[in-house]
Amino acid sequence: MINQDFTRQLVDHAGPARTEFSLWRLLRIDPPLFLALLLLSGYGLLVLYSASGENLAEVKRQSMALAMAFGVMLVVAQFSAHFYRRWAPTLYAAGIGLLIVVLFIGVEANGARSWLDLPGLPSFQPSEVMKFVVPMLLAWYLGSRPLPPRFKHLFWTGAMILLPAGLIITQNDTGTAIMVTMSGVFLVLLAGVSWRLVLWGGFAALLASPAWFLFLAQEHQKNRILTFFDPYRDPTGAGYNIIQSQIAIGSGGVYGKGWLNGAQSQLDFIPESNTDFILAVLAEEFGLLGVLVLILLYLFVLIRGFHITYYASDMFSRLLAGSITLTFFFYVFVNMAMVSGIMPVIGLPLPLMSRGGTSILTLFIGFGLLMSISASGRRPVA
Repeated sequence: MINQDFTRQLVDHAGPARTEFSLWRLLRIDPPLFLALLLLSGYGLLVLYSASGENLAEVKRQSMALAMAFGVMLVVAQFSAHFYRRWAPTLYAAGIGLLIVVLFIGVEANGARSWLDLPGLPSFQPSEVMKFVVPMLLAWYLGSRPLPPRFKHLFWTGAMILLPAGLIITQNDTGTAIMVTMSGVFLVLLAGVSWRLVLWGGFAALLASPAWFLFLAQEHQKNRILTFFDPYRDPTGAGYNIIQSQIAIGSGGVYGKGWLNGAQSQLDFIPESNTDFILAVLAEEFGLLGVLVLILLYLFVLIRGFHITYYASDMFSRLLAGSITLTFFFYVFVNMAMVSGIMPVIGLPLPLMSRGGTSILTLFIGFGLLMSISASGRRPVA
């Protein structure tokens, strides 16, 4: 006869077990993050239809890219954080190898020679993947060492960041190089590096910027910076994009002109309206309220990312999740600042809104890593 106490224990434990088990856990999906990504993707398709001149084929292509990206995210989430920690050095070495290959057989698009177009394989941009491979390697390297990191560890960390960033700059893709660099910098900051060192580093970069501008910056980079200070120095050339963007944002007002009713976007005054400057289309047609809805959705993704970071089970996972979340924030901030004219134009799309293929896939790789970390266990909190 079964002991009654033992039976009672089984019943007591059965309830929580049934509650814990769900389809979300089976698929290793974080429900709040997944829902926010669905809402952002749907909002993006709505705006893209208008920004692409009511081109339904463009929206269908974006929908297929998003469907594939969600699938990639689910695949990435199925592997544990320990798996990625173990393979981080190999993935980094493979990424560096692909960046070197691009230098020899890369295909040029939009002024950047950063694409690989191999027979039987779709075109892809290896530099995009490095935005997550670099912090993965740094989390592997620093996560197993005493924190805050010592100077020798910071030296090797800097080398791990600058090597891929330098290779990407040679491809004439400054925007992606900045993103790769910042993804590594964010992780170093999360590792607890001294703020005094951060301030000194920022001060040194500020002092070196005039020398970079005079002797190292390319002509188009100089034009972008000069245009940032005075867009009307070349209103029909380098300053045209930002001027038209600011006109569109300002004319939208609080409530906007209505979906498909934006003059700047529908009359094709805004160049790159479905990629880098899609926020201007949204602001003109949906106004300040539409922009605030977008910001709230982005804010929810960020809060959820920080929640996953806080409860991550080990140092590798915390560093990687924090870097991914801050990199996503930087992506959003730079595009919005760029389109509104408070930062120079560097050619970064607006996440989950702008048209794109490789950028969307790599972005969802990052979200898949967040979900993997979320499903890999939570650290106990007192």
